[in-house]
Amino acid sequence: MSKDRVQQKLTILADAAKYDVSCASSGSNRPNASKGIGSSVSCGICHSFTEDGRCVSLFKILMTNYCIYDCAYCINRRSNDRPRATFTVDEIVQLTIGFYRRNYIEGLFLSSGVIKSPDYTMERMVQVVRKLRLEEKFNGYIHMKTIPGASEELVSQAGLFADRLSVNIEIPTEPNLKKLAPEKNFPGIMTPMEQIRNSILTSKEERRKYRKAPTFAPAGQSTQLIVGATPETDRQIILLSSKLYQTQKLKRVYYSGYLPVNDYDKRLPAIDKPPLVRENRLYQSDWLMRFYRFRAEEILSDDQPFLDLEVDPKLGYALRNLHLYPIDVNTADYEMILRIPGVGVQSAQRIIQARRHRKLTFYHLKKIGVVLKRAKYFIKTNELPAALRSDLPPENLKRMLLAGSTSKRKKAQDTQLSLFANYQPALATLQLQH
Repeated sequence: MSKDRVQQKLTILADAAKYDVSCASSGSNRPNASKGIGSSVSCGICHSFTEDGRCVSLFKILMTNYCIYDCAYCINRRSNDRPRATFTVDEIVQLTIGFYRRNYIEGLFLSSGVIKSPDYTMERMVQVVRKLRLEEKFNGYIHMKTIPGASEELVSQAGLFADRLSVNIEIPTEPNLKKLAPEKNFPGIMTPMEQIRNSILTSKEERRKYRKAPTFAPAGQSTQLIVGATPETDRQIILLSSKLYQTQKLKRVYYSGYLPVNDYDKRLPAIDKPPLVRENRLYQSDWLMRFYRFRAEEILSDDQPFLDLEVDPKLGYALRNLHLYPIDVNTADYEMILRIPGVGVQSAQRIIQARRHRKLTFYHLKKIGVVLKRAKYFIKTNELPAALRSDLPPENLKRMLLAGSTSKRKKAQDTQLSLFANYQPALATLQLQH
């Protein structure tokens, strides 16, 4: 096939891949065998991210943007009239190796529309990763999307060659999934997710007994939820994410603000831009659950099912629970220190260590790295018996904390929208030179 034809396919399929954000490149350790190409280490691939959170150092590509499904929210739905293309197995392999050797990429993220059937699509994707590993001796990072409905055997093969697998849920509740994607269902999504979880656990047990036992998806699995295409509350989304982390042992849940790409479909909300601030707040809530020891039920309640778009979830929690504050940094336990706005995980650990040797003051907290501009309203220290202005009503305190930040937030949101609208995959513009 001509070089121009491959370039045309690359332009189409790299652009189509930008809508799948469940792309990560850390947690895998795959050493380079003799005469192999590349390596993947547990500290993570050397990569960069755009401001909308998409990794640009992986070769992020769809095998095909043809699809037998007609999901209302998808740009590649079968009823859309748009340029279509399909890579052969050899084309993806050659592009990946060629780009890697020229230092354009650090790994591969392989996704696909569903062509003919889930098994047919999955089999071709497995052929790609198998050929990269066994024939090309490629040891770089590979993240592969699992096609719901594919056979257990194909999922098992994929996990032996890929570092991370992802099964995208997309719509957070089954009734709304059936409404927008009638050909899909939750059991078809959860079954491979559970299989991957069990295979990862089995692989870990085997490797404890047998050092050379094969690894299965060593970087774990992830999923993606679309936010704003259906009327689920933030509480529903956060509770689902928390359940997935606990039961399926996911490494990451990715949140993707719904992009109005099919505005002619009346089942979809009438919006003209994605809910980027809401998406960001969900990521912050996810961070609280994963690193700050918050339970999903604490972040939002039945009475307040949506996140406050003006303040981050941690500050929102503090404003709703002022009776817990001020917190004495010299006596409070680690969990409570983590709940102080302006205190990060590292800062909380440093506070615990530093207070063993001295009573902490504002000066010490500043040196530790605490954001005192925010934290000062919620703490007391050795020289300050009570938090500053702790008698303020939550509304007034919120207004003080927000002063001067609105215009900055609006500017950041506009920049993010502009970046996505003008997004052109870097790899699609590369010349396919030898």
